[in-house]
Order: sequence, then structure tokens, then C-alpha cells
Amino acid sequence: MFSVFPQLVKTADLDPRHNYILGFHPHGVLVAGAFANFCTYATGFPQLFPGLTSYLLMLPLWFRAPFFRDYIMCAGLIPSDKESASYVLRKRRGGRAVVIAVGGAPEALDAHPGTFNVLLANKKGFIKMAMEHGAHLVPVFSFGENEVYDQVENPRGTWLRWIQERLQSIMGISLPLFHARGIFQYSFGLMPYRRPIYTVVGRPIKVEKKQKPTAEELDDLHQLYMDKLSNLFDEHKGNYGVDKDVHLNFV
Repeated sequence: MFSVFPQLVKTADLDPRHNYILGFHPHGVLVAGAFANFCTYATGFPQLFPGLTSYLLMLPLWFRAPFFRDYIMCAGLIPSDKESASYVLRKRRGGRAVVIAVGGAPEALDAHPGTFNVLLANKKGFIKMAMEHGAHLVPVFSFGENEVYDQVENPRGTWLRWIQERLQSIMGISLPLFHARGIFQYSFGLMPYRRPIYTVVGRPIKVEKKQKPTAEELDDLHQLYMDKLSNLFDEHKGNYGVDKDVHLNFV
């Protein structure tokens, strides 16, 4: 995985006296940037954000496999259910950062090179969780996440996309048909391309604790989060080879 050359980019300090929910975008095929940056010390997370411990959410399905479950838990992954995330965020002394690939498995089906589709328009569960626990929100955008694999074209409305979405609804995981390079050749294989991933951590959005937020409050914070994510993308895209006329497409 580390042949993708991940780099973690800090834009602001995160006070370890608070807890945080980091929204990671886009999911990509295998969430390579999130794993490399928040589940290992390879890119210097403890030095950039001292006092914080990160926990990446992963589909509960993977925690049912013996031995593999223990391996991923040692790396700081926890099941992507409300109970697991809430357990971490209930720590009153702060210093916890829950990382959520908000687009989830469905967004992996849109992970094509050169695309910037973010499945976020109707995703409000993590916003509600942030308000219930008073956890500050931090938008994170991973430039290059969609560039490390090619994927068979699967536009919405095609038979392939219908089958993939049907299987995803049954099994809980998506099955993108991806490929890249081999170990000893660059023509075909399942190893990621040797391309950089720049994961940019944005400025925190202060969230006041509210056990039962109203629909209007949720909508307002959700819109603010989307605006901050869009601004983060526009502010940094020129540094990572994205044309100035390209903008995020919220789905």
C-alpha cells in the first residue's frame, strides 16, 4: 500500500482537550490515504497532532474474521457503527479523533481517476453524532485518492452498476472492478500505481453539544461542513495538479 507515497498535510492545530470527528473524502477504492495516515505513524500523525489518538471506522463485517480482526484493531480500526464511535467520543478528557470515510462503500463505485464526486449531500449521521457528543468536525480531503487504481467504467443506469449496487445492498460491501499494476510489471495487476496521495486536514468546526438537535440545526451544520470542505478543496487543489476550474461534485 505504501507504494502510493502518502503524505499528511496540516492546515491548523487540533487542541487535544477536545474530541473530533474527521470526515475523510473521497473514499477511493481502498481508502489507502486514510489507512496510511491515521492507522500508522508513517506520515507523522503523532508529531503533527500531538495528544490525539486516531480511530478509523471500518465496516463491521471485517471484524468477524478471526485473526484479521485482531490485526486491524491493533492498527486502530473500530467498527463503523454508532455504538463503537460513541464509545470513543464519550471520553471526556478529549484527545480522541474518529475518522469516518463518509461516502462509505457506495462511494468506492465512483472512484475513477480524474473525478471529484463526493457522496455527502444526504449524509447527516456523522453530523448528528458530532452534535450529540460535542465533538468538533474536521473536513479532510485526500488529493490523489482516486488516482491509484483504474476501475471498469460503471456509470449509473448501466447493468454493471445495477449489479454492484444490488450486491452492496445485500452484503454491505461494494465490489468495484479495479486494477492497476503488478509487482514486476506495470501493465496489469492489483497493486496500486506509484502515485502520491496528499491528505489535507482542514480547520476544525466548533460544535456545541446538544443531545437532541433539531432538523434545522442539523441542516445548518451539514451545510456549513459542505461549505468548509469545498473551500478546503478549492484552496489546495492548485498545489496538487487539479485545474482551477474543477470543483467538488456533491452527490
